[in-house]
Amino acid sequence: MEKVKLTWLGHSCFEIMYKKKVLIDPFITDNPAATVSVSELEPDLIAVTHGHRDHLGDTVELALRTGCRVVCIHELSQYLKSKGVAAEGMNIGGSIDLEGFSFTMTDARHSSSIDEAGHAFDGGKAAGFVIRAGNVSIYHAGDTGIFRDMELIAELYHPDVAIVPIGGRYTMDARDAALAVGMLCPKIAIPMHYNTYEKIRQDPDIFASYVKASSDIDVILMDVNESIMVKI
Repeated sequence: MEKVKLTWLGHSCFEIMYKKKVLIDPFITDNPAATVSVSELEPDLIAVTHGHRDHLGDTVELALRTGCRVVCIHELSQYLKSKGVAAEGMNIGGSIDLEGFSFTMTDARHSSSIDEAGHAFDGGKAAGFVIRAGNVSIYHAGDTGIFRDMELIAELYHPDVAIVPIGGRYTMDARDAALAVGMLCPKIAIPMHYNTYEKIRQDPDIFASYVKASSDIDVILMDVNESIMVKI
């Protein structure tokens, strides 16, 4: 039986532990929901869904300190390389194997830019990831609205865990995210990207009730810095 440890570090930041550690969207500094410090994190790999500050976050600092590689879309990888980061660029539909993990980049319906010193740089396109650790498949949707091709993500990649934003305004809200989970058909659904700021205030119990009204999918409402073991 494969066992993968999944930890929520707040907002859209998750750590996947399977022999080594993958850190997704490491927004820690200036994140009011974060309870750990950047200095405590020692990722072997970082995956970034898009260039917005609340997702790219502390990627540069972490990657330079640890020497880890960063998986992201091509345009963002070029920016990171200019900062001295070992970035692995890819694009929608592509896959890459690194450090015992497999990353497949999926579509996401969202904007992307890199904000620095009052200027915005092209961040390419926003994306999601299907990350496979052993036999466990975890879909991190990134920032996105609902889209019908989530059915194809289910058909092609069979995610065991679907991590979806529910905050509304900038992404899906609880109702749309529940519909997305219905298309994705995971064993476990986990909400993210909510309650970090007032503008994305949501009650995750509403999301859970929507999901449970139409399926037997297990909804896990994680606390910040909480870990679960995914066993397949």
